Amino acid sequence: MTLPIRIKGFTNEVLTWKPWLATVNVDTATPAQLAALDEMSPQARTSPYFLVLAHQPEILLQRSIAFNAIMFAPGGMPRAERELGATVESRVNGCVYCASVHAQRFEQLAKRNDVISQVFEEPTSAGTTPREKAIVAFSVKLGAEPDKVSAEDVRELKEVGLSELEILDLIHSVALFAWANRLMLNLGEPVFPAPAAL
Repeated sequence: MTLPIRIKGFTNEVLTWKPWLATVNVDTATPAQLAALDEMSPQARTSPYFLVLAHQPEILLQRSIAFNAIMFAPGGMPRAERELGATVESRVNGCVYCASVHAQRFEQLAKRNDVISQVFEEPTSAGTTPREKAIVAFSVKLGAEPDKVSAEDVRELKEVGLSELEILDLIHSVALFAWANRLMLNLGEPVFPAPAAL
């Protein structure tokens, strides 16, 4: 078992999330609210985040459809690299909770966390291979300065082996979290686990 990473306020540990708004009560939720929660995942009915979003069931439903298509669609970019793009975007935006979730997913899929430590330390220089460095650099630029992304940035991704479909998947992953991070940051706060007893 690897030790938890805690760098500059970011972590790969499992965090909880405390909403600042009242959550939907599953026992009194409308059929539309329940359907929107179920579209996301079986765990959504117990997630404070999704129970806040369920106040607007149609928006949550569309968000869940988009999320599942972007992060889990077969083909295209490997899932671990989509999770890396989401982690980078969350780090750039300062969304500690999303960064932790997607760092964990990357580690589960890639069976390593070296690049996660680098992303948490300094995302602009992170990456363990030319392909990874290009993915991280593109994710940083797309999230922080989308108006400055150019054909040259896309060419750099192609030069390290990304196909057009993989580039599209990366763009979607980063864009999804440019939006999702802002929701999470404005609706509640992450809660770190209590320190382990000595």
